[in-house]
Amino acid sequence: MPEPRPQPRGILLVDKPQGITSHDVVSRARRALNTRKIGHAGTLDPMATGLLVLGIGPATRLLTFIVGLGKTYEATIRLGVATDSDDADGVETSRTDATAVTDDQIRAGITPLTGDISQVPSTVSAIKIGGKRAYDLARAGEHVELRARAVTVSRFDIVAVRREAGVVDVDVVVDCSSGTYIRALARDLGADLGVGGHLTALRRTRIGPFDVADTVAEIVPEVELRADASVAADVLGVFAVSAEEARDLRHGKRLPGAAARLTRTTPAAIAPDGELIGIVERRGDDVKSVMNMPQGDA
Repeated sequence: MPEPRPQPRGILLVDKPQGITSHDVVSRARRALNTRKIGHAGTLDPMATGLLVLGIGPATRLLTFIVGLGKTYEATIRLGVATDSDDADGVETSRTDATAVTDDQIRAGITPLTGDISQVPSTVSAIKIGGKRAYDLARAGEHVELRARAVTVSRFDIVAVRREAGVVDVDVVVDCSSGTYIRALARDLGADLGVGGHLTALRRTRIGPFDVADTVAEIVPEVELRADASVAADVLGVFAVSAEEARDLRHGKRLPGAAARLTRTTPAAIAPDGELIGIVERRGDDVKSVMNMPQGDA
């Protein structure tokens, strides 16, 4: 009998097309790679395109360290029209002629939306309230009130401004912390300018060290996955261990006095053969694994 095909493990960068959900991409990957154990690091709305990071097999354990990384988006904000979802998939709630809004006013409106800010997420979002998604509550006609959250927008640059038929389209590039809603930036910019605003296009181009330019064109059974050790090293940094230390970490033992060798808070423990042993952290003067990676195809 032929030997069973080894189960896939690693990280896959996908360029999500418009019109499908992130879960749709995961479903396609499950069929192509013949495995159920696939997850993603950060949802993209159906309207949005761009970088989606998939974890396959044991590498799904790394997604928790990827989802919180900073992100870059390219977007188009339409001033003059507001929608109930703050994007083009929603229902129009107001319309105001915005063509008199100047470029200087737009730049002035962006200034308070840059840096460390307090942002109220979009009502139609995946945030849970009492165990239910906000968008499900909103679509059921229930009143949804989300709390403001602290986010960081480190770059909010205008690329182009176009005026036509009462609206102003503003192409922007945004660098931001995880949890930032670009739709909410569009909504707040339009509200601050007194004309309303929503998002008409959104593309995620970066998550931490991962770039949309490095995505695969198609998910096929033979697609090459990024090794979990390489990804963990890029995201978390490397804590090199000996073969004996690797064995001790796998058995739940601490590495006495090894904390002096740490250069990152939670680095990836890499064995001499290049295998990812797990993620470690300081415990006093010692080092202990906080997440072990399964060996082989487990």
